[in-house]
Order: sequence, then structure tokens, then C-alpha cells
Amino acid sequence: MRTRPGDDGMRIVLLGRTGQVGRELERTLPAVGEVTAFDRAGADLERPDAVADLILGLRPDVVVNAAAYTAVDRAESEPDRARLVNATAVAALAAACRRVDALVVHYSTDYVFDGTQSGPHTETDSPAPLGVYGATKLAGERGLAAAGCRHLVFRTSWVYAAHGANFVRTILRLAGEREELAVVDDQTGAPTSAPLIAAITAAAVSRAAGGHGLADGVYHLAPRGAVTWCGFARHVLEVARSLGMPLVLEPERVRPIPTAAYPTAARRPANSLLCTAKLEAAIGRTLPAWQDDAAPVLAALAAGRRD
Repeated sequence: MRTRPGDDGMRIVLLGRTGQVGRELERTLPAVGEVTAFDRAGADLERPDAVADLILGLRPDVVVNAAAYTAVDRAESEPDRARLVNATAVAALAAACRRVDALVVHYSTDYVFDGTQSGPHTETDSPAPLGVYGATKLAGERGLAAAGCRHLVFRTSWVYAAHGANFVRTILRLAGEREELAVVDDQTGAPTSAPLIAAITAAAVSRAAGGHGLADGVYHLAPRGAVTWCGFARHVLEVARSLGMPLVLEPERVRPIPTAAYPTAARRPANSLLCTAKLEAAIGRTLPAWQDDAAPVLAALAAGRRD
């Protein structure tokens, strides 16, 4: 557990402080209120009753839940564990937050959709998860809403940061070792940085503190624009090279392949695009293009910064 004071007295509990998003939230949220941050050792979502008791004891104004079961492929063989963390624990957390009148900020995923439609998904489109991970995240959303607590759910996609295990860091590691790489080119989305998620979360919590909070419900949070995984990999390498990173792999040597050539335990949506018009209208802010969102993270990695 770690506590950091804020300026206005709002008491915030952050769960999942060591994850990609959690680490960024621990930077942004202290500007909004007093943050008590927990890692898994202090608040384990595999023990839902203990997490609920923790909230009842602390009686915070806001709970930001950045903890989740995110092993997409392993979830296919661990469905009960994924559901415990992503659904059962979220419902227990929400029930406790209703009792203490706390706002819950929670994160979900593009994987609640099957990705078969042609354009960006809106919040009112019907979910149709392709696998266990998406299904359990959707169950968590619904359990949160059913609890009747004040809540914001931010669905996001293709999350990465300068730290943790993610696509960007994997590509850069492989680019230092290989002269050729094959990357899927028939899945489309908008890569979303953890710093962007944390910044929007802090803004939303700040609005709530000022009495101008967002209406309860689901919001899509992702940068503007679209790219495939292969296109994103090439962009990462182009920017990294321009920043002086010593890489073996040339961007043009990233070879596009179909999803079928890279089988995984869990199916991925071909279209992960999320329409963010609802969120932009609510916060009065236009979200950046995915290229602009990626720039600070790539600069940090080029400079050797991981924290």
C-alpha cells in the first residue's frame, strides 16, 4: 500500500498500482486527491470479500480499479479464475462502493466486441465477445452497473506503456535481435498509451470532485485513427530509429501476415476500433491521434526511461 496526499481532500483508492495503467494513475491521481494505492498483495481481486471489506473500512470517495485478469490466451484454460477477477470481484467491489457512496472508475476492453462490423464500435453497439477474456470483462461491466453504484467504465484497446509487458516493448526488443519479423496485418485498432488513459481518468475524477462529473455508464477511450499491428510495428521502428535507438531490424523488413498464420488460443476481433465521440463530448476535449499519443512513450524508451 502507498499513500500520497492531494490538494482538495478527495480520498481515492487505487487498485492495481503495479500494472501498466496503475503505475501511470499513481502519477496523475495525486493532483486530484489523496491516493491510497494497492498492489495485488494489499488488495487481491481473487479474494473479492477481502477487497470489499477493505473498501468498507477505508470509505473512499472514489475507487479506481486498474486491476484485472488480462492474460487473454491463458483465460481460455483458466475461465474460472478470469471470471473471479474480472466479474465476481468487480461486482463485490461495486456493492461495497454503493454502501459507502463511492464512485467506481473501471476499465474494460475492445474484446467485448467480435470485431465483425466495418466502422468503429459505439457504446450502444451490442457486445459479442469471442473468448473468455472478453466475456468476463463484459460480465464485470454488467455486474458494476447492476450494483447500482456511481460508476464510469472506460473501454480501451491495445494498451501499452514504457514499462511492463506490451507490444511496443516486445517489438523493440525483437528489433534489436532480428533482421526480419512477421506481424499480423488484418487486425485493426487504435493503440492506446497508459499515460493517456491515466490523464483522462484524472480529468474525469477531477470533474466529479467539482460537481460536474460524467454521467454514469460506459465510455470508449482510445486515440483517433486506425492502424494494423503490422503498421504499428513499422511506426514504432521508424520513430525509434529517428530517436537514435540502435536496432537491427529495418521497418520495411516487418512482413505482414494474416491472423490465420499466427494461431492463438483466443480469437481476436478483426476490428477493435472504438468511437470516442461520447467521451470527447463529455470532457470537452478531442483525443489525440494514435501517432501523437505514442510519441512520448517512444521518447521515454529511447531515453532509457522505464518508470
